[in-house]
Amino acid sequence: MTHDATTLETDPMFATDALAGRTILVTGGGSGLGLSMTRKFLELGAQVGIVGRNAGRLGNAIDGLESGRDRVAAQVADVREPDQLESAISTLEDELGPFDSLVNNAGGNFLSASEDLSPRGFDAVVRTVLHGTFHASQSIGKRIIERGGGGSMLNIVTTYAWTGSAFVLPSAAAKAGVLAMTRSLAVEWATYGIRVNAIAPGPFPTEGAWKALMPTPESQEQARWKIPAGRFGEPEELANLAVFLLSDASRYITGECVTIDGGEWLGSGGEFNHLTRLPREQVKDLMRKMR
Repeated sequence: MTHDATTLETDPMFATDALAGRTILVTGGGSGLGLSMTRKFLELGAQVGIVGRNAGRLGNAIDGLESGRDRVAAQVADVREPDQLESAISTLEDELGPFDSLVNNAGGNFLSASEDLSPRGFDAVVRTVLHGTFHASQSIGKRIIERGGGGSMLNIVTTYAWTGSAFVLPSAAAKAGVLAMTRSLAVEWATYGIRVNAIAPGPFPTEGAWKALMPTPESQEQARWKIPAGRFGEPEELANLAVFLLSDASRYITGECVTIDGGEWLGSGGEFNHLTRLPREQVKDLMRKMR
């Protein structure tokens, strides 16, 4: 039996002040799942700083927030550039106060046969996902360590961080590195009261990811068919999990990766591995049409 997302329970999961007193930095917080998490954090009383590369997108994100607009600020920054990111974080802290929490959500991905990957394409994804996560984590981590008081970090990974997956080699390699970073820092920074966890989402419809990875109704239906729960995830579900892992409700959880994918990876593994069963030229033709 499958369940339509519209039948899901929508009663509030958290007290409206569950994140009051928290100041959270969200990278890639101006769109997609990052914006969904930003909205939820604000609803629950947090102050939120968001960084992204597109000034227009950041502005639209803030304009579109229904509540908490007096507790959110944005700065343009590329997480691949540590000096640029450091400057943005300093500016946001001047406006919002010291950050005690971080969500590493900035990412990038595209489908490509690995033999056709350019060094530039591989580098762009790895620098954003892996290097960007390190840059933000180190910057916020050093600030928390210097000030004391502890904090919480959350990295967005993927299930193919441990299964691997065909046709998304840069993302798989980078996300595997982020997962190792999550577990390494959880041990190393526990002495400073910093918790570091990860979430591995399955398919959640967002404009950017859908256009890059599932651009046709046929590819979307094939992806849905692989999910035992029979549906894609709802942004609210991911946001609720992020709130829990950042909040004091999970203060004894660190170094953990929580999967939220409706059973997808257990049912199949390797999110795009099914494409290897098709003639390779057919797959490459599909990828060319996505560009």
